[in-house]
Amino acid sequence: MNYKPEIGSITWCDLTVPDAEKIKNFYEKVIGWKSDPVSMGDYDDFSMIAPESNKIAAGICNAKGINAKLPPQWLIYITVEDVDRSAQTCVELGGKLVTEPKTIASYGRFCVIQDPAGAVCALFKPE
Repeated sequence: MNYKPEIGSITWCDLTVPDAEKIKNFYEKVIGWKSDPVSMGDYDDFSMIAPESNKIAAGICNAKGINAKLPPQWLIYITVEDVDRSAQTCVELGGKLVTEPKTIASYGRFCVIQDPAGAVCALFKPE
């Protein structure tokens, strides 16, 4: 990230699906995005590039690795001051952790939560 996102702001979104290759082709045709592969080791996820600005607009990810527990969905990432503290507060208030807090080198720390109503989002603290 080139800037420091504001605490409480929605700072990213990505789509997790069983077959990212197939779905990225769908969004290329429907929206006009271009895709850029992001190596995840033995498979690729994709950064989706806006056609006019050439800026990354979103991600499309396979339901593998760190995303293995996620159902097919668009997932928003909300910036928080402290991912671990926010995750703990989520559980204390009746929410659930879908994924435990994790650090991804060069990006930051995140986890996926489910609120008491059943809605899912990610908590994110950029590096």
